[in-house]
Amino acid sequence: QVQLAESGGGSVQAGGSLRLSCVASGFTYRRPSMGWFRQAPGKEREGVALLSAGGGSTLYADSVKGRFTISQDSAKNTLYLQMNSLKAEDTATYYCAARRIWYANFNAAEFDYWGQGTQVTISS
Repeated sequence: QVQLAESGGGSVQAGGSLRLSCVASGFTYRRPSMGWFRQAPGKEREGVALLSAGGGSTLYADSVKGRFTISQDSAKNTLYLQMNSLKAEDTATYYCAARRIWYANFNAAEFDYWGQGTQVTISS
């Protein structure tokens, strides 16, 4: 059974940093392509950052480019999202997601697995 478990959310002031983690387990096929999405109250879920299985390709939303970095530790089956220079508009529930094939798009419908989410709150 595939499971994605996020952690690392919290409350920080604007300008601060947080690092989110997502531990993946239960994958029986080749390493999936993974990414981070977020959803703020009253808004649709949006893609934040994606990473290909081998780590060679990334995709970032324009709103986080230069501030967020996605990475992985394959030995630990863990995906990370380093978030710097946080803004109030980054406040949302952040979700880890996985899909079998790398595509350079944030089409949430193509992701097969989702975590439960971790809350990030930025105060201005």
